[in-house]
Amino acid sequence: MIDAYAEPGTPDRRGGWRFLWWLVTRQAGRSVTGAVVATVWMGLTALTPYLLSRAIDDGLEPGDGTALAGWTAAVLGTGVFNAWLGVVRHRTMTKVRMDANFRTVKVVVEHAARLGAALSRQIGTGEVVTVGVGDVQTISWSLTVVGPGLAAVVTYGVVATLLLPVSVLLSVVILLGVPLIAVLVGPLTVRLQGTETGYRERQSVLTARIGDLAGGLRVLNGLGGKGLYADAFRRDSQRLREQGYRVGAVTSWIQALGMGLPSLFLAVVTWIAARLAAQGAITIGELVSAYGYVAVLVLPVYFFIDCAYELSRGVVAARRVVRFLSLEPVTGPADALDAPGSPAVLHDPESGVRVVPGRLTALAGARSAESEAVVDRLGRYAASDVTWGGVRLDEVALTQVRERILVADNEADLFAGTLREVVGGRRDPDEETIARAVRAAAADDVVLGLPGGLDSAVDAQGRSLSGGQRQRVRLVRALLADPEVLLALEPTSALDAHTEAAVATRLRAARSGRTTVVTSTSPLVLDRADTVCFLVDGKSAATGTHRELLRTEPGYRALVARDLEADGEPGTDSGPETDPGATTDADPAADGRRETDARVTAGTAPEADAGVVARTDPEVDAGPVSGLDEEVVR
Repeated sequence: MIDAYAEPGTPDRRGGWRFLWWLVTRQAGRSVTGAVVATVWMGLTALTPYLLSRAIDDGLEPGDGTALAGWTAAVLGTGVFNAWLGVVRHRTMTKVRMDANFRTVKVVVEHAARLGAALSRQIGTGEVVTVGVGDVQTISWSLTVVGPGLAAVVTYGVVATLLLPVSVLLSVVILLGVPLIAVLVGPLTVRLQGTETGYRERQSVLTARIGDLAGGLRVLNGLGGKGLYADAFRRDSQRLREQGYRVGAVTSWIQALGMGLPSLFLAVVTWIAARLAAQGAITIGELVSAYGYVAVLVLPVYFFIDCAYELSRGVVAARRVVRFLSLEPVTGPADALDAPGSPAVLHDPESGVRVVPGRLTALAGARSAESEAVVDRLGRYAASDVTWGGVRLDEVALTQVRERILVADNEADLFAGTLREVVGGRRDPDEETIARAVRAAAADDVVLGLPGGLDSAVDAQGRSLSGGQRQRVRLVRALLADPEVLLALEPTSALDAHTEAAVATRLRAARSGRTTVVTSTSPLVLDRADTVCFLVDGKSAATGTHRELLRTEPGYRALVARDLEADGEPGTDSGPETDPGATTDADPAADGRRETDARVTAGTAPEADAGVVARTDPEVDAGPVSGLDEEVVR
């Protein structure tokens, strides 16, 4: 029985062949059983012509009915026993392939989880999908060589040995077949590895494009870029098809040889045996056995060539898996320092941004990528000279950084589960704490709109929710993590103006006394910030309150002016705060203006909250729990 949840072991990452051998040795008993059973099964298949020859020479030709019946019973018994062995062989090899499949999947998934947020920075999404789906399947099928592949070689030698007493010439012809196969098929398998590698690389690129297209279709429609993206996708598809033709050309030659060479041997050996029988050098029974041996060789020769083909593809796939397993997570120095004992200033020398503890700081720039780059450095997701309380951030123990600093991406993954599990992660917040976070993120209507409230099931990536609902659910999760420093990327970009104003006001209250950084160009959010850093070309050009920058910085005023008409006059209250009662997704054009690159931020998975560790600091009360909050909790 295959245990899909057992510890997979430590894979051999020294190369593709080493990885395949590791998969074999991790199930050594099953692999040996498969090889032995397959060898006996194929060997008995080759024994049948010998039994037939004895039945003809000892029974049929001299007219000995007893001998004929005995040899006929032997043929029947051998066939029945071999049929049972065929079933055992198939089951055993299926288990070998399943074990290799599960074991490879587990080591790949475990390593992906270990890489955490560093995964998306070191390898593309398409590459991960290709490794986790196509390459794993190819590797498992290549292990067929453990059974029928080895049996084919042994059976070939057995047939040559059985033919030796009949005719040395026939035996030599059979033995010359293996070198001939190696000469003809060897160069093709080498070429197949090269073409297969190129095909896999292009396939991973195209898979990444499909993922990007599926995730950003609304944005592309809003920006009018769907046609350009479709053209690029079409070109990549054509290149992949052409590469697939090249792979198919090599594969067709290998498969043609797999069927053609046995037929060639059959013709040559039959012609030689017939001439020997006509000359009286061999008996009629030996002629029949020689024909039967060569006919049986069709199976081992086919397996021999097929296993060479599967091994060539398996090695290519194993090399890609090994390359993935060789990626290393971001780790701190061996002599890491402790984080500051109390909230301290985060300073990014590259941009000039200073984040004062206990305050709400906003980063506003014309290009969202520049603001994201600052956040990446402040959250230690990119190499930098950032200091935390005067200590270089990259010299602080990484676990302490992840415990106290959380980067909340508005495109971070949402895992399948109940809404309570999605927002709580591995923590177990009480009902009152959840209610406060839900209200702070203006997500009351999300909870009330679900049939089971917090206990309603949410699909993976929040596909059962709208864009604005997903964004607020992510914000709820970040608030429940309650980090000392929260770095939120565009937390309101998918919301309408009314809900955006509510979130900005409530977020400020909920994070009162805690360090919070948001990236935004919305005047509704910027007006609630204690400090706004105006970024130009990734540098802090000016710092102050929203109203001060409006008066003194023309560039800043021009940056936020695009939202003035939709959001109201700057510096004015948007009106009494009321709870939104409907889905509040922004229009696609707004999504496009504020789009950020999708990144998997540590601390998003309920099972592996790598970036967030539950804290024991007292809860910061964002205000009394309203009646609506109590209804939400229920």
